[in-house]
Amino acid sequence: MKLTLLYQDDWLVAVNKPSGLLVHRSWLDKAETRFAMQMTRDLIGGRHVYPVHRLDRPTSGVLLFALDPAVARTLTEAFAARRVHKEYLALVRGWAPEQGVIDYPLKEQLDKIADAMSSPDRPAQEAVTAFRRLHQVELPHAVSKKHPTSRYSLVKLFPKTGRKHQLRRHLAHLFHPIVGDTSHGDGRHNRFFREQLGCERLLLVARRLSFEHPILKVPMRIQAPLGPDVLQLFAELGWPASESDY
Repeated sequence: MKLTLLYQDDWLVAVNKPSGLLVHRSWLDKAETRFAMQMTRDLIGGRHVYPVHRLDRPTSGVLLFALDPAVARTLTEAFAARRVHKEYLALVRGWAPEQGVIDYPLKEQLDKIADAMSSPDRPAQEAVTAFRRLHQVELPHAVSKKHPTSRYSLVKLFPKTGRKHQLRRHLAHLFHPIVGDTSHGDGRHNRFFREQLGCERLLLVARRLSFEHPILKVPMRIQAPLGPDVLQLFAELGWPASESDY
C-alpha cells in the first residue's frame, strides 16, 4: 500500500491514503503493522503528525494532519463546526436519483473492543449528506435473480456531518449501497465487481477537502487523485477516464 504526499507546509500535511490502510493503531486489528500516521511521519522526515479527522480503513483519498497540537485543535474545531467542505465519489448499486439530501439521524455504532466503555443507549445523532449523480450505467449481467441486467451510478457526496460510517450507512438507507461495502452493502454486487471487474475495494474516495488555512488564513483546496485502477474501472463502465472529468 503506497501513501503519497498531496500537500505540506510548516503547519499541515495532507496525504492520499490508499484503500485498506488504517489511519492509526487500532484494537480492530492488533496484528496490523502499517498505519497512515506512521507512514506520513516517515514520508516527511520523522516529524510528528496530529490527526484532525478520520477516514474508514477501506476508504481512500485525502487525509489531513496537523504538524503541531495548536493547529490540530483549530482544525478539529473547524471540522466539528462544519467549516470544512468535504467531497467524496462513490459507485453505488442501482440508478440513484439525480440529486438530493439524505437527512437521516444515525445511532452510534459501537465496536465491541474499541468502544467497550461507551453507552449503547445514546440517542441517534443528526446526520446529513447531500448528493448529486454524475453517471449511470446498465450492464447485461443478471447479478440479482430478480433482474436480467444490473444498474450502477456514480455519485458525488457532500457530507454535512461526520458520523461514523455516515456515507456507507446513508447510501444503504437510500437503497443504493456503495459497491465493495462488506458491512452495509450487497454481497452479490460486491462479488460481481471482484470476479468480473477485478475490483476488490470499497468504491468510496475522499476526493477533496476545502477549508481556510488555520495560520495563513487563505482558502485551501486539496484533491486526491482517483488513480489508474479506479479510472480504468470507470472506462470499462463507459464513463470518462480522465482525472479532470471528476
